[in-house]
Amino acid sequence: MLTFEWIIGLLLAAVALSALARRIKVPYPTFLALGGVLLTLLPWAPTWALEPKLALALFVAPVLLDAAFDTSLRDLRNNWLPVSTLVVVAVGVTTAAVAVVAHWLRPDMPWAVAIALGAIVAPPDAAAATAILRQVNLPYRIQKILEGESLLNDASALLIYRVAVGLVAAEHMKIREFVPSITIALVGSLAAGFLFAQVWMMITRRITEAPSAIITQFGGTFMVWIIAEHLGLSGILTIIAYAITISRTAPARTSARLRVSSYAVWETVVFVLNVLAFMLIGLQLRPIWSGLDDEVRWKYCSFAAAILAVVILARILWVMPYGALLRTLKARNLLPAHVVDAVPTLKRGFIVSWCGMRGIVTLAAAFALPEWFPYRDLILLTAFAVVLGSLVIQGLTLRPLILALNFADDDPVGREAAHARGVVFRAALDEIDADPSEEAEILRLEYRAVLLRAENDPDGGLTSRELPSDPLRRRAIAAARQALLNLRRIEAIGDDAFHLVEEELDRAELSVEA
Repeated sequence: MLTFEWIIGLLLAAVALSALARRIKVPYPTFLALGGVLLTLLPWAPTWALEPKLALALFVAPVLLDAAFDTSLRDLRNNWLPVSTLVVVAVGVTTAAVAVVAHWLRPDMPWAVAIALGAIVAPPDAAAATAILRQVNLPYRIQKILEGESLLNDASALLIYRVAVGLVAAEHMKIREFVPSITIALVGSLAAGFLFAQVWMMITRRITEAPSAIITQFGGTFMVWIIAEHLGLSGILTIIAYAITISRTAPARTSARLRVSSYAVWETVVFVLNVLAFMLIGLQLRPIWSGLDDEVRWKYCSFAAAILAVVILARILWVMPYGALLRTLKARNLLPAHVVDAVPTLKRGFIVSWCGMRGIVTLAAAFALPEWFPYRDLILLTAFAVVLGSLVIQGLTLRPLILALNFADDDPVGREAAHARGVVFRAALDEIDADPSEEAEILRLEYRAVLLRAENDPDGGLTSRELPSDPLRRRAIAAARQALLNLRRIEAIGDDAFHLVEEELDRAELSVEA
């Protein structure tokens, strides 16, 4: 009963902290990290143990699927150069820099352990950056680069992490012996994710009841992760391929009622998992912290502060020279035409370099270290310090910095959404054009008015008051939805505009059902 009371109390406290974060416009993980610190200092707080092998599956799998489901393949492809350099080079540079400094500060720390620490703190967190980016007028390309990076850098960092932990477990195994298995895991994970998605969609095709469908969504996510891990594949890459495959076909076969319900549940679960991750690591650190004497505490804190500084500086020292190099090559006309648009300005490069907040993946990876792992307590404390420090230092300053730099954006999502509304409303009109009934004529007049408003007002969408219950309206919405799916299929619009107009059609469909 005491555990249940603590869970309820922590969740309610997290809701209050989240509301406060929204009010003062900072990312809610910042306050969750501060709440974790408070739990570490409470002598009467409970001590909860988490099975290390459970951490990545429990915390990373659903959060990653939620992010991958909304990922636009078109935007990833258009921004492949900056995304790939951040995912591969920035993560590699951060991991190497952290490993070198950690080994220098603790010469007795094996290199494999130091590399594992570097991989744990290397990947920035999606939730923290997105919470801020949604509040400010940031250029669309920067948003897509950061979202693409936050999705894929987990895979590159945890791949290094997996190799490093494997090297520690098999003391005499050389890294070259891992290369064949890594290559197989990379290719196999992508293929497995695609196949799992196809099979799972066949199995769940007839499940339309919201509670059953949502339970199977979560069950499928965890099953895919577990099976991938048992097969020696990358759970992260498998989940990404699985989610992206499903996201391309799910909208056409999911009802509006089920989609609205499942989106709400997934958003809630991702929030709860973030709460549990921060609170659990706070509770895990309490016995570690209380068991250290003052001298060791100082050494641990000094080590963690040094690693935090390296993590922040390593990203800046990669992103800024990379941008300067591209600008120099552009000025000398040495870049291919398709790369010119990807050259960042000085202001944009600085914002990208400062969007390095760490979060749930870093915490989960630290959790997942086996109990016997060397320096596990130090790594846990350092990981939490890096998450807390980056969320406070960067998270609290990012929004004022973006506002001070005064970015201008031409709102490509708004333009694409306006174009999509025009297409879908014309499709709705075409669907009922041949109907001679009086009801159809009234509906045609209404839709022409809606189409006129959509053409004159980019933010004007379909409103529920214009769609009372009527079979003709159901047909029109179905035709409009098919037109919207075709626009995304041919990449005339991106996923952001697609989901925006899809939400409007969902509201209209639910209004018709009512």
